[in-house]
This record gives sequence, structure tokens and C-alpha cells, in this order.
Amino acid sequence: MVVDDSAIIRGFLCRYLSEDPDIEVVTTANNGVVALRQLAANDIEVVVLDIEMPEMDGLTALPKMIEMVPDIQVVMASTLTRKNAEVSLRSLQMGAVDYVPKPETARSVNANIDFRRELVDKVKAWASRRRKKRGEELPHSDNSAGPGSRVASASGHAARVVSPRASSAPAGFVTARRPAAPVSVASARPAAAVDPIKDVPHQKDIKLRTGSFRRPKILVIGSSTGGPQALMKFFSGFKRAPNVPVLITQHMPSTFTAILAEHLGQATGWPSQEGRDGMPIRPGEIYVAPGGKHMEVVDDEGVMKIRLTDEPPENFCRPAVDPLFRSVASYYGENVLAVILTGMGHDGLKGSRELTRHGATVLAQDEATSVVWGMPGAVATAGLCTEVLPVLELGAATATRLQGGVG
Repeated sequence: MVVDDSAIIRGFLCRYLSEDPDIEVVTTANNGVVALRQLAANDIEVVVLDIEMPEMDGLTALPKMIEMVPDIQVVMASTLTRKNAEVSLRSLQMGAVDYVPKPETARSVNANIDFRRELVDKVKAWASRRRKKRGEELPHSDNSAGPGSRVASASGHAARVVSPRASSAPAGFVTARRPAAPVSVASARPAAAVDPIKDVPHQKDIKLRTGSFRRPKILVIGSSTGGPQALMKFFSGFKRAPNVPVLITQHMPSTFTAILAEHLGQATGWPSQEGRDGMPIRPGEIYVAPGGKHMEVVDDEGVMKIRLTDEPPENFCRPAVDPLFRSVASYYGENVLAVILTGMGHDGLKGSRELTRHGATVLAQDEATSVVWGMPGAVATAGLCTEVLPVLELGAATATRLQGGVG
């Protein structure tokens, strides 16, 4: 279900979602009151929920939706303002599963291919996770298969291929599972993009290695889809502030990263801030890569500092995990402890290879507690991890490693 008070925005969102053969837009609503009625009347797995709406806004509707359908997957959609960033991250604490930063205008929504890809990928990822928890089949499109036939998905689950249905909805409201006309170049998924359902590794293919016995001097963390919640759970495993600097690259736009840093500081009680160019890094403090910038470390006359760059995106992301991991590998070598949390794609894989080449230790979140086991699965199945653990245990294991080892 798409919930937005703008008919134009609803139309765009419905079109982008319905162009993917694995997604069906069941219904729409222009405010929270209508959305609750629609939720009661329809079988809905994922809600894309606007924040600012008349009669009942998204933040008011959110807990009511969860009360009606406890495992409903609600993805908040908001424009890139500080207020909306704060509300979006607060909604995660109230039960929303994710957010998508919505461009400011209808024109920019229509032109922004990154927004389209993120919207579709997150809807599919959260629907997939809900079905896994329920033990249900995952969607898997295959044009060569007939309606209702069964195929094996890349994740090893059987999947049902659903044939397109004729639409009986009013004009401007799309329900067809396949577009009636070829998808335009502007809306097509880039060839190298990752499908969050199909292109994931297998837990059975994990290959562990021996990590460094040196005491870590820096902790670096990479995360993406589901990352804000995973970071909160991860740090809850620490009984005291870390004795090393903590640098985090979370795939997020600008504005959101500053709010995330504030939330992490409130949750942990440790100094936490968005990284700034030239900022010295200190033990016991958290630095979050700002949206739109890659974050690295450099040695400035014996003082380790943050460097921000405008280098091209890597793995479709800026900030990306790989630049951070590469930079700490060259300066800290075997004294690096790296952690890969939930996220789609394989950002962090190349950086982890560089880290292990220098003798560093890499830990990863397991598949069961990851929203998408793409990033952690990539490093785990490449033989780069020393441990693969549930997120709560991962935090405790990390804290233990920071206190141990050889100096």
C-alpha cells in the first residue's frame, strides 16, 4: 500500500513499484485514516508511508497499523529535511522497519533513478524478510515459467511465479504485476545492481579464517539496509565505551547521517558525531560518515584524522564502506577490527579483502538477524571472516576483542 497525500507522488510510486514483476500495489491512501481502513480491508505486506499528511499523519498512523497487523512492514517516505530525518529515525524506534528519503518535488521524484532503485529494493527486501519469518515462499519472477509454476530461487527457496492480472482500478492507479509497455531507460535498473531477494549468498557457504591476535586500535563498521536498528542492537552488547575510535559508514543521505550520529550518542552515552574533514579521531568516540561523502583516515604528522572526499560512488554508494576499509588497512594493518552488518549488495567486500591482506580481523552479522544478508554474506562466504554471529552476540564479541589481544 502506498500512502501519500499527493496524488502525483502516489502515481509515481505506484508506477515504479508495479514495474517490478515481483511487486503488486494493492491499494493507496491519501492520509492515515484512509490507510487504516484499507489495511483492514486488504492483504498487505508492506506499507510505504508518508509522514506529513492531513487528518492523520504518518507518525500517528504507524502504531495503529502495527497494532492491527503486528508484522506489517512499514517503510517511511519523507523529504530530506532535518525535521523529517528526525521523525524517520524516531519511527524506527516505534516499529517502522526502514525509510526512503523522498526527493523534494514531483519532478525530482520522477527523474531520480537512485530513489526508484532504493524504493523497489527496500520494499522487496522487507517483504522477503516477513515471508521468511512466516515460513512462506519468496517471490521469484521468471518469464519462461507459466502461471503458478514453481522455480528455485537463488536463495534456495521455492517460489511461485504469478501471472499478470488485468487492472480494475481507477485511472492512474496501477495494479498490474508487469508493465504494459517496456520500462523506459530512465527507470530501468542498472545492469550491475543487486536484487535483494535473488542475489544473496548462502549461509551454508560460510568460510571462516583465523583473525589477528593483536589488540585492535580502531573499530570500523559498514552497514546498509536495516543498519540503524542493527547498530543500536550491536552497541547494546558493550558494557563500557570502547577503548578505540569507532568509524561507521552507513548508507544514508546527508541530513540523515547527522541525526543517526545523535541517536547513537543518546543510545550509548558516548561522544558521537558526523565526521568532518580534518577532524582528529579519539578513543571512545563514534564518527559517522556524512551522506554524500566518502570517509577515510589519514596520518597528519602522527595524528590520525578523518578525510572526506567527493570521489565517485562505489557500489552505487557515497559514502561507501570500501574506501573506509582500504584507508584503515594501510595505516593500522593487523590492528584493525572490522564489522559488516546487514545490507544489500557487496559493499565492504573489496575493503575486507584489503584488510585481511594486512592481517586485520573481520566479523559479520549472521543471516538470521540480517534484513538482507548481502554485505555480510559476501564477506562471510569469501572466507574473510573470523566469526559470523547474531547481531546481539556480535556486539558482545566485538567488545571482548577490543579488550583482549596482544598490545
